[in-house]
Amino acid sequence: MPRTARSIIGGHCYHLINRGNNKGRVFHEASDYSAFLTLLHEVRERVPIAIFAACLMPNHLHFVVQPKADDDLARWTHWLFTTHVRRQHRKYGTSGRIWQGRFKAFAIQEDAHLLTVLRYVERNALRADLVRRAEHWRWGSLYWRINGEDRVVLDPPPLPLPGNWPEYVNRPQSSAETDAIHTCINRQRPYGARDWVERKAREFGADQSLAPLGRPSKRR
Repeated sequence: MPRTARSIIGGHCYHLINRGNNKGRVFHEASDYSAFLTLLHEVRERVPIAIFAACLMPNHLHFVVQPKADDDLARWTHWLFTTHVRRQHRKYGTSGRIWQGRFKAFAIQEDAHLLTVLRYVERNALRADLVRRAEHWRWGSLYWRINGEDRVVLDPPPLPLPGNWPEYVNRPQSSAETDAIHTCINRQRPYGARDWVERKAREFGADQSLAPLGRPSKRR
C-alpha cells in the first residue's frame, strides 16, 4: 500500500504522534522518560521549534508544535528519534527498531480546533487511566505547566488558554471530537473548519486525505 504524502509547511501548527514498533513499549521506567526530556532540551538548541503541548506515554507520544521552516519538523524528529534509539540501545543492550518508523502529523487551524487538540494531548494519560487527574502525569505538558520542568520549554500557543484550563482538560471530551482527531491522525488530514481543511489539503498536496475510504463503487 503506498504511503500517504506528507507536506509540512512552516508556520502552521501540527499534532505529531509516533508509536513504538509493533505497538511495543518505548519507555520502561522513569529514567527513560527523563532521558527523553533531556533530548527535548538538546534538540531545541539544534532545531528550535515551538512546543505547545506534549505527552509521553509508555508506547507512544504526542506533540503539538509549530515549525518555522518547511524542513524543521523533519530535521527535529530525525535527530530526536535517532538519538533516542541509539541511547536506548546502549542502555539496554538491544538492537533493531524502537519506533514504528515515520511519524504522523496533521495541521491544525489556529482557533478553537487548536484548543481541542491541546486538550486531547494533555489528557492522554487520564484517558488511558494511568492517572486520576491529567496534571498528575509527570511526563505531560499539563504537569509541566503547573509544576515546571526545566528541560522542556513550553511556548505560549497562538491563542491564550482558558483561565480554568486544568479543569477543562480533565473534563471528558466528546466522542465526536476524539473520533475527528483519530481520523486526522490516521489520514494525516488537516483539522479545522471544513472550508479551511479543504483549502489546506489542496495547499499541502494532501487531497487524498479527504477521499472516502474503501474502493469506489462500480458503475452499472
